[in-house]
Amino acid sequence: MTTARQPGESGDLLMMYAFHDGLRRDVAAVAKSAAVTGDDPARLTATHFGWDLLKRFLIIHHSAEDEILWPRMREILVDRPDEVELLDAMEEEHETIDPLIAAIDAALADQEGGHAALGDAADAFATALNAHLTHEEGDALPLMSRELPTADWVRFADSQRNGVGQGLAPRYVPWLLDGATPERADQILAIFPPPVVAQYRRAWRQQYAELNPWATGYGRA
Repeated sequence: MTTARQPGESGDLLMMYAFHDGLRRDVAAVAKSAAVTGDDPARLTATHFGWDLLKRFLIIHHSAEDEILWPRMREILVDRPDEVELLDAMEEEHETIDPLIAAIDAALADQEGGHAALGDAADAFATALNAHLTHEEGDALPLMSRELPTADWVRFADSQRNGVGQGLAPRYVPWLLDGATPERADQILAIFPPPVVAQYRRAWRQQYAELNPWATGYGRA
């Protein structure tokens, strides 16, 4: 998993990159799980917890981008058509990914024949999502870093926080930190309120590791 990228990157971009790292980590787990041969229904069941977290967090993240980031950037870039085309591409890539999520859901729900479709569905999903993340990081994030006002970054963060809510927070924080280096974990934890950090250290991290078959470990004790 990739981690630290840009010295001095803002807290906003830090969280974006950390989130993308989590997506890449779990996309690799999806592909590895789906590549296992055989038609044992238990193989499908074993992927459900990790896939459900990945899917839910990805949908929350993309919804916040579609509803807040891209519309606001369109307002800012209204007289710059070349850069508006980049926003069009971001939205089109989201639309391409949605049916691939549905295809994996369908394969996992089919206990009798889902194993036959899971591999191709997971490969298509991994290819599309990884390409989108690379495109966004290479072009869209630098543009947003230059142009998007702080107030809009806050709105975006609030939207994702509301989407996660208290119910998913015990899963989201350890999911975000799973596999991070000690330095990266320190940077990410510094963004969260102290009570959240305390809960993560006291209980959430261990609970997540016990529940998630994809958990890889933590860089911070």
